[in-house]
Amino acid sequence: MRVLVSIVAGSTLAVLVAGCSQDSDQSGASATSVDLDGSLYLLSTEPDGAQSVIDSRENAKHEEDVVIIGRIGGSTHPWVKDVAAFLIVDESLKACSDIEGDTCPHPWDYCCETDKLPTAKALVQLVDSDGQVVRANAKQLLKLKELDTVVIRGAAQRDDAGNLTVLASGLFIKP
Repeated sequence: MRVLVSIVAGSTLAVLVAGCSQDSDQSGASATSVDLDGSLYLLSTEPDGAQSVIDSRENAKHEEDVVIIGRIGGSTHPWVKDVAAFLIVDESLKACSDIEGDTCPHPWDYCCETDKLPTAKALVQLVDSDGQVVRANAKQLLKLKELDTVVIRGAAQRDDAGNLTVLASGLFIKP
């Protein structure tokens, strides 16, 4: 099952690679398949030992427990439709809104950092106690928004292309 999740995650990540010039008609507002309590996945305290996205991409081994910190973004639409999954970007990259005078309408797509972006993002998939990806909209379920900084606790999944997916058991939203 983990191999299938890795294949799906790698494919999803490849599809989500986008820049400023691309737009998406996905609203990220699809309904949850069941009524879920998002608070079950939210951590009340920030986990210790968080690594950056870049460090995690370089060092995390397949199925290793990880704690990773990043900002939601990396695409015009960082949310995966119908599942609790989204992209995060290394905090060292600047979102367009972090650049004085930039008026990019989707600053979370990091279009000003496209040369660094491929090795500075990871896919996060929220999983239930059975290891299944939660069938819900992450943005609504967890009350997240683009450019939120999150600390994710979960298991690393690697694909042959070097992409990193984190099967998240919990997350902390930084204030």
